[in-house]
Amino acid sequence: VFLLIENTFCIFSRPKKYFAGEIVLITGSANGIGRQVAIKLAPLGVTLVLWDIDDEGNKETSRLAQQNGANRVFVYHCDCSNRENVYEQADKVRKEVGDVTILINNAGILIGKKFCDLTDEDFEKTFRVNFFSQVWTLKAFLPAMVASNRGHLVSTASAAGFIGLYRASDYCASKSAIIGMMEGINSELYHGGKRGIKTTIICPYFISTRLSKGFKSARPCLLPVYDPEYAASRIVDAIKKEKFYLIMPPAIYLLGFKIFLPRKVTLLFESYVKFPESMDEAYGQK
Repeated sequence: VFLLIENTFCIFSRPKKYFAGEIVLITGSANGIGRQVAIKLAPLGVTLVLWDIDDEGNKETSRLAQQNGANRVFVYHCDCSNRENVYEQADKVRKEVGDVTILINNAGILIGKKFCDLTDEDFEKTFRVNFFSQVWTLKAFLPAMVASNRGHLVSTASAAGFIGLYRASDYCASKSAIIGMMEGINSELYHGGKRGIKTTIICPYFISTRLSKGFKSARPCLLPVYDPEYAASRIVDAIKKEKFYLIMPPAIYLLGFKIFLPRKVTLLFESYVKFPESMDEAYGQK
């Protein structure tokens, strides 16, 4: 039902975004979704700015992007969990490349421990990488967008931001924080008259990247684990159409309404899809 409504509105949506000339910064670009998004954007006439701590992986992403048609690619070593490093590299980007017009916050980690096994340092690391990295990049690049009333903020959150997941209390909390922050920023931009700045929140289930550590869905027809290339295609399409949310797969729409359901219903659903067993298998090994 939700997909039908969404697709109906898409029939009357505005023309797709024109990417040529945009300066696109992607965090966590050395592999997984970040790399695939860079490759998908490469032939569209954008300038790519790639941020990651994996220098070799980032160089490979740059090579693949250029192979796929990118003319201008800039690679930076940036630890997005370090505020000073983010601001330092942001200054370099402004001087060497220009003002970022599309910011894709993609860097993230999933530790996969049960709550009582998480150390304080684990919780802090999860929030620094998943949430505060986005706070700092937004602080660095949003003011220029506000000044010109033009830009696009793309934040990778997660379906976990809507539904609490087994072995992922810290991860769920960090992704919920992203959703709340982006909702708030969107409200401020809209009511502040800065409607030329778009926001897109990406909320996928598991993607087969390093972060998922080989997680396998016991019910792939209902909750598939998407390939990074397919997920990247959906993300780029969502940016083109200036969607506010990209939620995938469709079953997440139903779980997102758990606030209206007895808690036992959602727990029974988790049992049915064998989510705890899948998480134990992927993350429970010493």
